Amino acid sequence: MAELSIKPMTVEDFLRWEEDQPEAPRFELIDGVPHMMSPERIRHTDVKGAAFVALGRALGRLDRSDCRVFTEGVTVPIQSHSAYKPDISVYCGEPLDEDATVVEMPVIVVEVLSPATAGFDRGAKLIGYFQLDSMVHYLLIDPEEKTVEYHRRCDGEIIRQTLADGTFTLDPPGLEVEVADLFETRW
Repeated sequence: MAELSIKPMTVEDFLRWEEDQPEAPRFELIDGVPHMMSPERIRHTDVKGAAFVALGRALGRLDRSDCRVFTEGVTVPIQSHSAYKPDISVYCGEPLDEDATVVEMPVIVVEVLSPATAGFDRGAKLIGYFQLDSMVHYLLIDPEEKTVEYHRRCDGEIIRQTLADGTFTLDPPGLEVEVADLFETRW
């Protein structure tokens, strides 16, 4: 009996394939295989929106024209056969092509935890994102506990702390963020 052999997709293959998919499902590429992303709960989208606004306002206070904050939808290539779509990413550097769908060098990535993906976000994604030389800050926001699991690169190590209140600094690029603002859904 012949074995079925499926060639893993590269990130380039995935991006071309994704362009041909219907609007509704969203996918990430994991080890060469597209995986449909889980539907989001209202709580998840509320916190994602709050975090996007909080980071955008923090960037605005810095007046950093070289930095942009993106909500989900942009693809972050990790390796040749893996690419993720973070809930939020912050990029600082040369201007990006406005028609691009990829942010290759984020400095900050945020994932809002959900029951279906928390293990993956704390495991493979944590490892994957920090394989990028540009990555300094990885925030895992727990909408139920209202805490932030903050991972940052410091002197070649990844330091983790859990934040429930107060202000913390994401440097670079120098953002000061109030933990409560990451959960503020009433604008």
